[in-house]
Amino acid sequence: MESFSSKDMAMQAQKKILSHMANKSVVHMFIDDTSSEILDELYRVSKEYSGNRSEAQKVVKDLIKIAVKIGVLFRHNRFSPEELSLAQDFKKKLHQGAMTAISFYEVEFTFDKTVMSEILTECRDLLLKLVDSHLTAKSHGRINHVFNHYSDPELLTQLYNPDGSFKPNLTKICTGLNRLLEEGTL
Repeated sequence: MESFSSKDMAMQAQKKILSHMANKSVVHMFIDDTSSEILDELYRVSKEYSGNRSEAQKVVKDLIKIAVKIGVLFRHNRFSPEELSLAQDFKKKLHQGAMTAISFYEVEFTFDKTVMSEILTECRDLLLKLVDSHLTAKSHGRINHVFNHYSDPELLTQLYNPDGSFKPNLTKICTGLNRLLEEGTL
């Protein structure tokens, strides 16, 4: 017997369409201004660090695609109670990461690349478990790409260098993270 669900088909179409539309103008429809500003700064950091504009665009585009796809899955109630528990664990770990990033920024000489890298790696692993049965291997690759890029200890070291060129970017990223934490968004 053939199993067909128009609801499933609609969700698949939404994920597909939205993943193809991950550009700046569409992002503003789905992501608040503060998150958009953080993404812009992450792009600038990636571009400067890698020296490769297209690689920086790809990392941020992958991040947006994953966020949108997970949003579609939540909106369509696709997660089981166990997966929702994993989602809460991910949210807590992401919150911890934001608090740690801000703390490292505000208190000079406290930055520890290992701690920050481990938090991001744990976020990646939780997210991969959450979407394991919902997204394709290509999407899993996007998650790995984003988290492996931003958890790179050398990138983190340059980002948190108090005399480095990324100081203004870090300031804007942490200001945005602070705002998201205050609003309860993160």
